[in-house]
Amino acid sequence: QVELVESGGGLVQTGGSLRVSCAASGRTFSSNAMGWFRQAPGKERVFVAAVTTSAGSTYYADSVKGRFTISGDNAKNTVYLQMNSLKPEDTAIYYCAARSTSNSRGYFPSAAWAYDYWGQGTQVTVSS
Repeated sequence: QVELVESGGGLVQTGGSLRVSCAASGRTFSSNAMGWFRQAPGKERVFVAAVTTSAGSTYYADSVKGRFTISGDNAKNTVYLQMNSLKPEDTAIYYCAARSTSNSRGYFPSAAWAYDYWGQGTQVTVSS
């Protein structure tokens, strides 16, 4: 059984920073990419950022480019999302996702269907 556990969410003021983490565990867990998505109240879940575990290639949604940074620690099976210059519109539940190495479909970083495992989410609230 693979489990993704997010942590680090919370309340922050506009312009502030926050770092969320996602730790993956499971005896058979092996991932070639991990990503972050977010879902604001009443809206669909959308892509935020992703990173490939081998090449370390990163991908970002236009709305967070220059403000958010995704990074991974392969030894710890952990991915981080450093969020700076936060805005009220960044308020959402942030979900971690991981793609299994056994997934043979083409990889589209921003597509939710490209990931096989999901965390339960962590709330990030940015006050104005």
